[in-house]
Amino acid sequence: MAGLFVSLDGVVEAPETWHFPYLSEEMGAAVGQMYTEADTLLLGRVTYEAFAAVWPHQTGEMAEAINGIRKLVASTTLTEAGWTNAELIGGDAVAAVKELKQRPGGTTAVAGSIRLVRALLEAGLLDELRLLVHPLVVGTGQRLFPDGTAPVPLELSRSNVFTTGVLDLTYRPA
Repeated sequence: MAGLFVSLDGVVEAPETWHFPYLSEEMGAAVGQMYTEADTLLLGRVTYEAFAAVWPHQTGEMAEAINGIRKLVASTTLTEAGWTNAELIGGDAVAAVKELKQRPGGTTAVAGSIRLVRALLEAGLLDELRLLVHPLVVGTGQRLFPDGTAPVPLELSRSNVFTTGVLDLTYRPA
């Protein structure tokens, strides 16, 4: 499963600059649920570095879940992953996820990591795509699905509207 913050115009880049006015207990519970359902967290390098700079210094339920979970980092440039329970996946992240999915049990969550989410979706390796769609137009930035993205049929499996106007949408492969 993958979870992303997204604007109405599809921007997923730098949510830390536009997402916080919409943060609520409802959203915290939805995000926290993803971490408690998973036993492994898969992160790209950029998201890993952002998370590793913040979460080890936080306290509370969400911090305990994120700090305690096994973390796999897809990176071809990092030489070590210094955060607790973190290990590097070198080389082909899609192949590593295929291998991981063949093992019995366990759920892997992907947070942020846009290129990784796109590659896993294209390869048919995402069981769920959880989008928290924020009621604003960001205007510029990397979009979840840029022009030229190949079609991937999905079906809505769950939806909810938070009091802040954020849509909590879960899609599965059709």
